[in-house]
Amino acid sequence: MTTSDPIADMLTRIRNANTAKHDTVDVPSSKMKLAIAEILYKEGYIKKYDLVNDGSFKNIHITLKYGEDKSEKIISGLKRISKPGLRVYAGRDELPKVLGGLGIAIISTNNGVITDKEARKAGVGGEVLCFVW
Repeated sequence: MTTSDPIADMLTRIRNANTAKHDTVDVPSSKMKLAIAEILYKEGYIKKYDLVNDGSFKNIHITLKYGEDKSEKIISGLKRISKPGLRVYAGRDELPKVLGGLGIAIISTNNGVITDKEARKAGVGGEVLCFVW
């Protein structure tokens, strides 16, 4: 089944697995989704991710991260910002801060998919993909 917004599908799968306290979640692979998974890993929101080849399909196998017990979630929220029906762009001077800097915004720039902090440092703007906190 094809989806009109595969990034929102990935975020929803992670959000649902996190709410149901699952250890892992599988997401169909793409370069953009791999870049988002890499950022989530670097920022400490997930334990690890692997690219798994299941016959003719490639999936991203994401291992979720929890606190001491599973009642404490590391990912409190995921929100898709730029959608296929309404793209949201931010210049380098108007990059959003999530929860006053406690969360991250994932931005697609001409330097690749990076966080809002890295985009400020590089002085670039781009499409605001999602917020994670």
